[in-house]
Amino acid sequence: MTLLSYEIFNSIIEQGSFAKAAEIMHLTPSAVSHSVSSMEEEIGTAVFVRDKNGVKLTATGEQLYPYIRRILQANKGLNQTLEDMRELDSGFVKVGCTNTVCLAWMPDIITTFNKVHPNIQLQVFQGSYSDVNEWAKRGTIDVGIISKKACEGLEFEELYEDELVCVTPKGYFNKKIDYITPKELKNQPFVVQQDSYNKDVNSYLYEHQLEVRSNCHILDEQSTIAMVQCGAGLSIMPMLFIGANTRGDFMSVDIYPLKPKECRNLGLCYPDKSLLSAAAAALSDHIREYVKTWEQK
Repeated sequence: MTLLSYEIFNSIIEQGSFAKAAEIMHLTPSAVSHSVSSMEEEIGTAVFVRDKNGVKLTATGEQLYPYIRRILQANKGLNQTLEDMRELDSGFVKVGCTNTVCLAWMPDIITTFNKVHPNIQLQVFQGSYSDVNEWAKRGTIDVGIISKKACEGLEFEELYEDELVCVTPKGYFNKKIDYITPKELKNQPFVVQQDSYNKDVNSYLYEHQLEVRSNCHILDEQSTIAMVQCGAGLSIMPMLFIGANTRGDFMSVDIYPLKPKECRNLGLCYPDKSLLSAAAAALSDHIREYVKTWEQK
């Protein structure tokens, strides 16, 4: 098997069809089919199954996929290193993150990174925890920033402890309280984000045996705040988002710390840190230093 056959294999998975993979790679459909047939002949069994919904991996294909990903990632790192050895401060680096990180950190990170490395093109992919995890595993991104609880199957380097707080409609609790305990949250209506966005909050609810009653299953923090404001329920949110919000959305809500204190651990994630390209390693270093400086503000 050749590097091209691995690239074709990976492209078929990413695009979901042989035809789209051929188009993306500027190959003929017959060349793609021949590459897969040669791979299957060498292995002795099929790696793809085609049906009306597209292309799926067989059990054998699933076994091969992690190794092929690593080979392609290593080749990407090698090419970037060769460029750097020619004293070229250039290339592409892709970072994946969630909505909160995109709002709170990425504008400054992009600006300051571009000043230091003006010839490296930085691309940002925003999505859920599950999206970022999958993008990292597939090599769609070089570096991810997500919670430790969402980092299954990836290397993780902790950056920041982000406190979770309870957000309620203004005056929801009539009595004066300084913090919220699990007791106050029992049998309360909640505005929750979907599971792929909400692993840390779900973990908190499960740990304290809090059943969620909710008619609102939301994708982002801005919409969550809007639902809390209109009285749809309470929510548990990261302080990082609250600190990043500059539009005055919190004038009509109350914010309480949780007791016992609860945090999510944000950090960098990689499929294999040792295979990072020089540009991706430079971005990782930059993010690490940025967060240290940001914490001191």
